[in-house]
Amino acid sequence: MKNLQEAIKSENLTLGSQVTIKKLRQNKVKHVFLASNCKEEVKKDIEALAKINKAEIIYLDIDNKELGIACKKPFTVSVLSC
Repeated sequence: MKNLQEAIKSENLTLGSQVTIKKLRQNKVKHVFLASNCKEEVKKDIEALAKINKAEIIYLDIDNKELGIACKKPFTVSVLSC
């Protein structure tokens, strides 16, 4: 959880799968955090792009609702990256 807290405080934090995938394609992401209930198709896409770009994937034990709360957002968050 310590890495997650550091990522949330990071200035270059990205929320959402679409933006994360876009930044992975541009090789601008070093760490990707996936909620425990992230959609399987999104997870596969992100895993493939992360492998190509050597980005670290961190699988969280919390679901997307709790991740949204941790990010202090009023909505669910399945994927975040920095």
